[in-house]
Amino acid sequence: MRLHRFYVSPDTAELSHELWLRDDSLRNQWFKVLRYRVGDEIILFDGVEHDRLYKINRIEPDAVQLQLVTDFERKLPAKHIYLFFSLLKKDKNDWVLQKCTELGVRNFVPIIAERSEKTGFNIERAEKIVIEAAEQCGRSDIPHIREPLTITEALGEYKDKVDLLICDEAISVTNSPLPTTNNPTGILIGPEGGWTENELNLFKQYSLNHLHLGQLTLRAETAAVVASNKLLT
Repeated sequence: MRLHRFYVSPDTAELSHELWLRDDSLRNQWFKVLRYRVGDEIILFDGVEHDRLYKINRIEPDAVQLQLVTDFERKLPAKHIYLFFSLLKKDKNDWVLQKCTELGVRNFVPIIAERSEKTGFNIERAEKIVIEAAEQCGRSDIPHIREPLTITEALGEYKDKVDLLICDEAISVTNSPLPTTNNPTGILIGPEGGWTENELNLFKQYSLNHLHLGQLTLRAETAAVVASNKLLT
């Protein structure tokens, strides 16, 4: 049987040598969907410290007892990348979160640009998407997602913490030199229709370097994946 991975928040339970788990959602998935039984093995990770293989020892009506079998080496992204992405339609936001989690983005910062979709951003839904993507791809951490910010708020908050790069299809020159500081790197991805003149002027005021993605015009969600992959590889 294929070993499945499941995230267990440190707030829910400590991944100790012997574990009683009472999470209703996980137990429903294990016993009603996957039909696990006593003796089956599963991988649990807490996103902070542990990736561990457990065996199911006992199944009770309100809890399941798990016994530690072994520890796995944690798989973490090699680089610390922030993705600042302008809000898109819901399904496109979901796709960006899923694929960029699989690539190794560590922080997502939704941006409210002048041409962004004005629909609300459901952070609980977003967190569920990145957890499921992390479970599937095998990474040992869970990306952090924050509430949406305006561009001005994002630049003001992160300009000294993150080395920011801007993507814009109108830029036809080669890449600026990548930052050489010890800060994380952040990439700003614009909305459908691109950045406005006001926004581009704001980026100039902050002296942002740029990341060129080629001569073709990419969809915003595609640009997010291509830029993330370029910085991570």
